[in-house]
Amino acid sequence: MSGMSVPAWSRAALGEQLAPAARMAVCAALSWFVCLWLGTSTVPVPAALPAVLILRGDLFSAPRLAWERLVGVAVGVGVSVLVLHWLPPGTVSFLVLLVAGCAGMYLLRQGGSPNQQVLITALVVYATPVPGYPLARLWESAVGIAVVALLAPLLWPPDPYRAAADGLEAYRTGLRDRLGRTAALAAAGRPTGPTGQAPAAAFALWHRPYELSAALDQRARRLLLLPPRRSPAAGADALRPRLRLAARTAPALYFLTRELAARSAGGPDGAVRAAAPLVGATASALDAALRGEDPGQLLRAARGLEAEHRAAYPGRRDAALRAGIHLTLEALAGYPDAA
Repeated sequence: MSGMSVPAWSRAALGEQLAPAARMAVCAALSWFVCLWLGTSTVPVPAALPAVLILRGDLFSAPRLAWERLVGVAVGVGVSVLVLHWLPPGTVSFLVLLVAGCAGMYLLRQGGSPNQQVLITALVVYATPVPGYPLARLWESAVGIAVVALLAPLLWPPDPYRAAADGLEAYRTGLRDRLGRTAALAAAGRPTGPTGQAPAAAFALWHRPYELSAALDQRARRLLLLPPRRSPAAGADALRPRLRLAARTAPALYFLTRELAARSAGGPDGAVRAAAPLVGATASALDAALRGEDPGQLLRAARGLEAEHRAAYPGRRDAALRAGIHLTLEALAGYPDAA
């Protein structure tokens, strides 16, 4: 069994790596030959560009990016044609084109990002004073964008559940390392706060479960429009409970690490040092649950350590120190198959 699973996994991994390049090559070649057949030009480079530029990112966002690019190309062609119609080529017309292209680029921004295609298209058309080129540029871009939007999602569509599972595994590994390091520093009586790391980077780990859940929901909805590679329910039933657990425990663990950092920064603290085994036990129970295993035995051990810490340190400040752990253990208690 093991001898057969490794080659199968290797073929699947190789397919996932080769699929984006093959998808890009097929879409670029098809767009090129369609434009040659239509006779737009002898070298329809703009037709191949959408496949190269749009398909570098997330395939499920390709239709939206294709539409934004088409709008940008149309506006850029319009700006350059109007400027060249009313003003002769020269410094004045170039400055007018530059201002109008920048204005269109920011007026058509999506998600805070300017539509750079407006200015790029306007400059390219302005620099190519060939009769019929603006219309050819528009046609070739439209063909390339149509191929990307309509055909690309049908070519070797990725598995959103596998992508989410890989992301969850990366989060689990990062969380295990973060909590393990925190427990070790707490046991040694040293400050547990992150060093040499920007606040945004330190917070990124805790926000990752929400990003994974949102991406999976969005991709799963779009997957319904594509030929199914396998039953989505099978992947969802196994993955979504773990994603919900990760998202539910992330705020509690973030609060825990911040509280430990604040308490340990003031010097050696007995409650913090005594909490180190409790942090390690909680991390082990959560790590098992995120792997899809039964955390029942580890959960009972962590609860026992929590009770011991509560008895030894009953103060209000110490209760706040344990709050993140308590919420994490409560989430684990409600996790499927937890004892």
